[in-house]
Amino acid sequence: MSGQSFLDDVNRQFNAASVFVPMQDGLADKIRICNATYVTRFGVRLRGRVETFLGWRGVHSTHFTPAKGGIRYAPSVDQEEVEALAALMTYKCALMGLPFGGSKGGLRINPADWKREELERITRRFTQELARHNFLGPSQNVPAPDMGTNEMTMVWMADEYRRWSPNDINALACVTGKPLAMGGIEGRIEATGRGTQFVIREFFRHKEDMERAGLSGQLKDKAVIVQGLGNVGYHAAKFLSEEDGCRVVGVIERDGAIWLESGLPIEALKQHMAKTGGLAGFEGAEFVEDGASVLTRPCDILIPAALEQVIHDANAPDIQAKLVVEAANGPTTFEGDKILRERGIVVMPDLFVNAGGVVVSYFEWVKNLTHIPFGLMERRHHESSHQLLASSLEKMTGAVFPQDMARSFVQGASEIDLVRSGLDDMMRTAYGEIRSGWNGPGGMSDLRTAAYAIAIKRCADAYGAIGI
Repeated sequence: MSGQSFLDDVNRQFNAASVFVPMQDGLADKIRICNATYVTRFGVRLRGRVETFLGWRGVHSTHFTPAKGGIRYAPSVDQEEVEALAALMTYKCALMGLPFGGSKGGLRINPADWKREELERITRRFTQELARHNFLGPSQNVPAPDMGTNEMTMVWMADEYRRWSPNDINALACVTGKPLAMGGIEGRIEATGRGTQFVIREFFRHKEDMERAGLSGQLKDKAVIVQGLGNVGYHAAKFLSEEDGCRVVGVIERDGAIWLESGLPIEALKQHMAKTGGLAGFEGAEFVEDGASVLTRPCDILIPAALEQVIHDANAPDIQAKLVVEAANGPTTFEGDKILRERGIVVMPDLFVNAGGVVVSYFEWVKNLTHIPFGLMERRHHESSHQLLASSLEKMTGAVFPQDMARSFVQGASEIDLVRSGLDDMMRTAYGEIRSGWNGPGGMSDLRTAAYAIAIKRCADAYGAIGI
């Protein structure tokens, strides 16, 4: 594996795509670099002594505000990782047409080392530091959960920000990924995994794209390997297996991998992990101690859904998947991506596949700013209209709608229905734009370059509009 960093990979991918985007001299450099990174070292009295913590909040771009991006808690996080993730957020939001700049945060901490009440105190102090320097706020910078953080982390941040800015009526919009009781939105937890499902479904709607990947037939029964059964990997695997009929033949985790050719029961596997902390000991399937080796086993679809740089120049020559779907941020290095491309393996890039989370975060942010639940203004109107239409059809045909069909047809859309519909529409629209660049005359050789080129052009257009 080469020694290039995650940030180097992102910048090299940017450079490869920027040549397809006409823009004034020097603008590409402005778009590529991170605008600002705030570094904070703060102390919290814990267990009878003052503990000092190191954190970052990188703002890659503010061509739109607020800047948007998660906060991760991890012992290995550093400034380069934060800036790479912030850059991906800029391109991700631009690709999806969201009115956000890109940002990312990190705190060098292992959450497992601290009790819940200690994590709350640490998070509140971190929030104070971010708010004090204008790196947090509904109009400036809006975090969300990431590795090592969750809904509860966002509750602590939102509550602390409300204390810091008691006159801000939109204070709850300072973060997304909150529980429903604190202004969250239905479907946020599943969003990135659901978006991954929608991306794969859309790919399989285009026969010519499937042929380029050496695939044919329907999505049903396709063999899938998932690397990482965290939030993203779990939901993607669950939806693909339970709703689309895929066979999730392999799951890779920290302690190894599990394999079952007929398809793994994802819910049972997740419950086993919750009880035991790993995959080992799951009955009825093969346990593989060298989990990384399963990345190179035969399958139709490989979904890296956890760590950065898991596919690289050392293992890319042995990957046997026909389609790689990057549900994680940066799972394929620049060299690894080049090898896959030369071998004819189609890669659905992270800045597209992983965008489901920020799309639904956008819906939550809008909901918080409008102070109106999704569907409130139209749900009953639609119910009445559909009821009238159903009654008219029954009178005209003399037939009676089956009760389950009538209920589904007449009932107005719930918030989760609207969220999933909106997410599906945005993922399908974005894929249509990406594949146009991939399949067009003089087009780009891969989906990643096409996606980056779209994102870069939108950033360049936005900077041009403000006179830069």
